[in-house]
Amino acid sequence: MARRAPGAEHWVPEGAGIAELRRAARDCEGCDLYQDATQTVFGEGPADARLFMVGEQPGDVEDREGEPFVGPAGRLLDQALADAGIDRDRIYLTNAVKHFKFTWSERSGRRLHKKPGRTETVACRPWLTAELAAVAPALVVALGATAAQSLMGPDFRVSAQRGECFDLDLGGEPCAFLATVHPSSVIRLQGADRDEALAAFTADLRKAAAKAGD
Repeated sequence: MARRAPGAEHWVPEGAGIAELRRAARDCEGCDLYQDATQTVFGEGPADARLFMVGEQPGDVEDREGEPFVGPAGRLLDQALADAGIDRDRIYLTNAVKHFKFTWSERSGRRLHKKPGRTETVACRPWLTAELAAVAPALVVALGATAAQSLMGPDFRVSAQRGECFDLDLGGEPCAFLATVHPSSVIRLQGADRDEALAAFTADLRKAAAKAGD
């Protein structure tokens, strides 16, 4: 029997709400990442959130706990959200890819993040599209290049278009779009560079909050 082409369409229930989508996503085999990941890590947050944030993929901690942004990048995001005056409980947080892609480090015996490829991002996009349709936010914030390109296409460059507001076509109600860096990029810096990057990231989140009216 021929293998079904990569893509999550087969598992995504049409017109479903967030709770139903989350249940259905547990069984997704839309790309090969499900084979090694512990579980699907679906989005979390209010179904009527005005602010919708998209990261790249779950990390090691998220893969084990089954929740988005609960590892080191999530803690830095929490700090930036608080400094920007945003209540995390009022935003919807998800990732462009719902399974953890990793490589094993023989030296440390740890699972190391591996950036998802375009095939995996496209395969998982039906889940992101369904989440956006269910939540219908006022503003979508992409955290990093993978998230931005999953929504705006492969030519989008966060380095050049960061902090600008664009229109995002969801096939229904109009929605605004803004891209910034992924919090993991801030974590990798040290000293004054990290302080500067965190301040710039927080400024982007303040702009997002004002745009969403949150």
